Amino acid sequence: MFVRRAQARSEPEALRRRTRLGEALVDRGLLSPEQLERALEYQRRTGDRLGRILIALGYVRRQDLYRVLAGLWGHPFVDLLREPLDVQLARRFDPEELVRRRCFPLRRQGSEVLVATAEYPGRDLVEFVQSVLGPVEVRPLVTTEWDIDYAIRTVFRDVVLDRAALGLYFRNPEESARRVLVRWQKIALLGSLVAVLVGMALAPTLTGVLVSALVNGTLFLFVLFHFVVAMAGAQFEHVQAISDDEVRTLRDDELPMYTVLVPVYREANVVPHLIENLRRLDYPASKLEILLLIEEDDEETLAAAKAARPPETVTFIVVPNGAPKTKPKACNVGLLFARGQYLTIYDAEDRPDPDQLKKAVIAFRKGPPELVCVQAALNYYNATENLLTRLFTLEYSYWFDYVLTGLDRLRLPIPLGGTSNHFRVDRLRELGGWDPFNVTEDADLGIRAAAHGYRVGIINSTTWEEANTHVGNWIRQRSRWIKGYLQTVLVHTRHPLRLVRTAGWRNAFGFVLLIGGAPFAFLSLIPLWSLTLLWIVTRTHAFDLLFPPVVLYISLFNLLIGNGVMIYLGMLAGFKRRRYGLIPFALLNPFYWILHSIASYKAVWQLITKPFYWEKTRHGLSRYLDPAAPAASASD
Repeated sequence: MFVRRAQARSEPEALRRRTRLGEALVDRGLLSPEQLERALEYQRRTGDRLGRILIALGYVRRQDLYRVLAGLWGHPFVDLLREPLDVQLARRFDPEELVRRRCFPLRRQGSEVLVATAEYPGRDLVEFVQSVLGPVEVRPLVTTEWDIDYAIRTVFRDVVLDRAALGLYFRNPEESARRVLVRWQKIALLGSLVAVLVGMALAPTLTGVLVSALVNGTLFLFVLFHFVVAMAGAQFEHVQAISDDEVRTLRDDELPMYTVLVPVYREANVVPHLIENLRRLDYPASKLEILLLIEEDDEETLAAAKAARPPETVTFIVVPNGAPKTKPKACNVGLLFARGQYLTIYDAEDRPDPDQLKKAVIAFRKGPPELVCVQAALNYYNATENLLTRLFTLEYSYWFDYVLTGLDRLRLPIPLGGTSNHFRVDRLRELGGWDPFNVTEDADLGIRAAAHGYRVGIINSTTWEEANTHVGNWIRQRSRWIKGYLQTVLVHTRHPLRLVRTAGWRNAFGFVLLIGGAPFAFLSLIPLWSLTLLWIVTRTHAFDLLFPPVVLYISLFNLLIGNGVMIYLGMLAGFKRRRYGLIPFALLNPFYWILHSIASYKAVWQLITKPFYWEKTRHGLSRYLDPAAPAASASD
């Protein structure tokens, strides 16, 4: 029986068989001696498995490699794309455990259970199968890890979909945005609206004073908070958190497996550029796992990805079709199949700095145990394309170079960006992954991590993205972001006292001002500016009756001084990146904020009518899409 044979086989014999892999490939004409020598040199430098190296370097086809391994291991090779699968048998196992162990139970054959494996079939495989099925005879077959993933996605399609969509909700429904409002929030919002309407009818002057004081006071705190945080971030303007020398001295054999998730949807036009940008990552190819997450109904992008002939480090993961159809649901599917110790996300049009993964590894090693994520900065390679891209670039530069850095220094919760956030995979799974019902799942995850006592840090690396060049596309994207901010505030304030106990007064206050303050400010922008400007222009007696002079002067203060402070902060953004040509455009920020206000009202409407709708942002519209275009010109 196989069990007895497996016990009889000595470990030195198995080791000798593994070391003969290169020679066997050369003997069969699948590998040249020169390629083997280069691969062995690569192995001495990285300490990685020879088979993984050969695949990553493109020297050997994956299936050919595993056929040779099957011969060395003394077991038949099996192609799971052609093999009948016993669904009932397989579903007795946990798919996450099958992913981790790189094996899959095929079917019973007489007294034996056939189990496909992509790892050496030792005693641990037998013990694992017997722990689920009882004292059975295990007959191993050899296959590729791609075949294993395919079989798991096929047999466990509904399980994968449920865990990706509802895993966080079933784990802790209070942390999920699947419910928009809990009961007390509905009562509070309705009660506030009724109180204002009744107050305006019975005591309009007093009500106007109180509402105006509340709104203007909140706006003042919002602006003051941003100013303090930005000044804290500015102190680190010239500090290199991770030096180039640290990156150069990092040895390849010290690097862990790293997973890169790339969720794409309707991105066929940018896939070739995506593949090229990912090739530029300075990380050992054999330790890099790139999972291209493609929606089940997106055949055009899948065809484009295949036509781009990506390297062997890229794996296509088809995301099961089902509600909600969002980026975080796709990322949760990717998380299930991720093998890396660390993980990051890139969007289809991203151009990360080549050494970004190495900087993240160093940051995690230098950071405290509670560090769960490090965020790289985002900026735009088409900053000078038009007025909108210039304003967008100033905003992003201010946010990532000053606000997030300031939040990090002040030890306040950091809302993550949608890309280039790097995670410890074990902690990410512990947190439940991403919320597929929150359309700014990144910001939510950063706040959720802080609520659980974890920290998010910042690394001095940049990912270059495509700034929206069209106002309509920009409003679609921004309304989704603001809707997600509203979702995040509603989720994390369901239990205010619990939030204060777990995160502390300081973190809770910072979270409400940062995440809740932005939608509040943008929603109040048009009404307040309109009333203040109307009062300045007309000086009608009606305003004096409804609003005492002190209220109107506070509004005027916010209009002039508040806007002046935000314009100044926008100007600061251009200095750090030395993009001095953008600085004068900060004077036009008030017009840019009007677009924010329009997007905010759309966000509120969608929160009521379509809370989980993911409004797709179109990419690949920039004339600077060519990777050869200058991405980071200091003189822009």
